[in-house]
Amino acid sequence: MKIKEIEAFDAFMKHGTTKASAETLGISQSMVSRLLMGLEDELGFALFKRTRNQLLPTTEAFLYHASVLRLMASIRDTQKDADAISNNQLGSVVVAAQPIFCDTFLLDVIKRFKQNHPNVGVRVIDAGLQELLKMIDNNTCDVALGITLEANTYGATVSSLARCSARCIMHRSHPLAKEDVVPIKNLQNQTFVELMSDSPLRARVDYLMQKIDMKRHIAAEMRHMRGVCALVDRGLGVALIDPIAELLLQGTDVVSKPIEPTIEWEIALLKSKNKPLSNVATSFCEEIYAEIESLHQMGILTSLTINNAN
Repeated sequence: MKIKEIEAFDAFMKHGTTKASAETLGISQSMVSRLLMGLEDELGFALFKRTRNQLLPTTEAFLYHASVLRLMASIRDTQKDADAISNNQLGSVVVAAQPIFCDTFLLDVIKRFKQNHPNVGVRVIDAGLQELLKMIDNNTCDVALGITLEANTYGATVSSLARCSARCIMHRSHPLAKEDVVPIKNLQNQTFVELMSDSPLRARVDYLMQKIDMKRHIAAEMRHMRGVCALVDRGLGVALIDPIAELLLQGTDVVSKPIEPTIEWEIALLKSKNKPLSNVATSFCEEIYAEIESLHQMGILTSLTINNAN
């Protein structure tokens, strides 16, 4: 059966005449009559008794119309879903990100995205670098946010967003807090709060310290940067951190200083090479780009173009 036949039948049952049905549908009365006859032929039972050019619905017509009403409601819902998909208002986004991003700027990204896409679900999974790369490869997330420190990118397309330079943080009462720039050599024999040894940033710091034969005392190791910053605020030692972690320092007694020589890496957006992004995932990425630009303006991140120009 054809949808136009269903629409003609529904219109007739609601309005009672072929004339009113034709006006509602924007077609001729004769077309309405042909559509109703065609529907009867396909169904195999009579929908109307025809007397003196008048159509009287049968009992079967009323029973069938109840089913048609459910069908028409479903069609309307389907059209609403299509409109929502077209306007990026239906679906979901799964984002994998390293914990420091989940604790900081990604929160503002999600807030703005939900304001513009209130009916789209957002699921954020905090993951270490290797784990999120595998998630991209396995297509268990739409996009991922990570860093480019010595990572095998598996099946991911990597788009660098900004350059990061490590910062040294300490309690404001620490002697190094007086320095404008902290030379690495001045960290000799300092007490450190560190990320766990499987962190890419920790691995880079360990390599640098070994290269220059510098000794440091490790007071504590934490899984996430938030914990590192909290222990520094409590005076347990100094730490080398991702500059994004400066967003965690508001309201604390921790100060942040550049180091020399610096440790650099890039923030990257990772997408699957084999799975195209949905429209809603693309919209989420646009919010990420906007937030990265905001962090450029704040001086937390360095633009790749500016760095390359230098």
